[in-house]
Amino acid sequence: MAQSTLSVILLIFNCFLFIESVPTPLETPVRYDGAQLWNVDLSDEQTRQMVFDLENEFDVSFWSTSHAEADMFLKKSAIESVRQILNKNNIEYSVRVDDMQKRIEEESSQLYGEESLYGNNNKSLTWDAYYSFDDILLFLDKLVEKYPNLCSLETIGYSHENRPLKVLKISNGNSGNKAIWIDGGIHAREWISPASVTYIVNDLVENWNNQPAYIQNVNWYVLPVHNPDGYEYTRKSDRMWRKNRSKNNNNHCLGVDLNRNYGYKWGGKGTSSNPCSEIYAGSGPFSEPESTAVKNFVETSEENFDAFLTFHSYGQWILYPWGYENHIPTEDRDDLDSAGRQAAKSMKAVDKQVYTVGNSADLLYAAAGGSDDWGKSVGIKYSYTIELRDKGRYGFVLPPKYILATAKEAHAFVFTFAQIIAAN
Repeated sequence: MAQSTLSVILLIFNCFLFIESVPTPLETPVRYDGAQLWNVDLSDEQTRQMVFDLENEFDVSFWSTSHAEADMFLKKSAIESVRQILNKNNIEYSVRVDDMQKRIEEESSQLYGEESLYGNNNKSLTWDAYYSFDDILLFLDKLVEKYPNLCSLETIGYSHENRPLKVLKISNGNSGNKAIWIDGGIHAREWISPASVTYIVNDLVENWNNQPAYIQNVNWYVLPVHNPDGYEYTRKSDRMWRKNRSKNNNNHCLGVDLNRNYGYKWGGKGTSSNPCSEIYAGSGPFSEPESTAVKNFVETSEENFDAFLTFHSYGQWILYPWGYENHIPTEDRDDLDSAGRQAAKSMKAVDKQVYTVGNSADLLYAAAGGSDDWGKSVGIKYSYTIELRDKGRYGFVLPPKYILATAKEAHAFVFTFAQIIAAN
């Protein structure tokens, strides 16, 4: 009898062990069947206000905005109501994407995700595919292993979900070198950003001996994925996710917009105190581990950084501070504008793509708490946000066939700035 009882207890215990060992199923991916991307004309201030009021009234978000137009993302349930309002008020619009889910599936069918994992086939990144965060880390590790005298990795912090924030330093070790910071992927859905940044890294390292002196005499610091939790979430659960994955004090809406969480003029225009908003600024300046890690690294570094370059998408813009308020002049605005136009010229030479240069608040909209404003505020002269391809045909869901050309444009931008800095 005792033996029988013991057997039952062991059976129950083993069942619990089995249950504990079963992996938690992945969250069911969010689908966007019938969702559309519209381009809306903003002909005057009254129209602008009416269009932006739709965000609160319907399930609408704005992906790219300038003073003249806006790209508006609508879920299927909102389309007819918004259409009636725009038509009633004679507001012109066009449909850029007529079914976002189809566009996402087209993207996912083209060499990305589980079919092309660098870690599984032991090949290098190819820039005809979008890779996972783990593959990007492996890519960095292999560069350090292959070029230990040129490359080093430092973990500057950890994300909310405990992923490492790794900065690659590329340096010849010479004294008197300039210093440039580069980051990508602060917004999760902007996949072209980490892809372009890793391309730049690869060229710097693999072709180091053939690089000009103005490249070799720079200490390069590169954070390819500023928001790894959000990036992985877009790969597995919600392709359109923007923020990090912070719990927000158990609020049912997760995530903070890291590009509203930096401390300079935090909480001002172009931000939200609503945790459910895509531009939620967080509970306070630098409330997030990802933004805090960058702040602490830059502020405690022995380097006096000459440039702070942060890559985003989309819209093909080269933007410089200040962004926290409209019409606030920067002391060296002429220098920033001139350098930006020089870089735009180099980018156009790659594939004839036009990048518009200007102050972010003037060209687009005011947005406080941005990393570029913070970079400028701590004394980094050349602080820019670069919005990569495209201008709205694909938006955030840029097909892999455009990665290489876009990455080469980002590369041209960086090399132009290295040359400008060397001449100063």
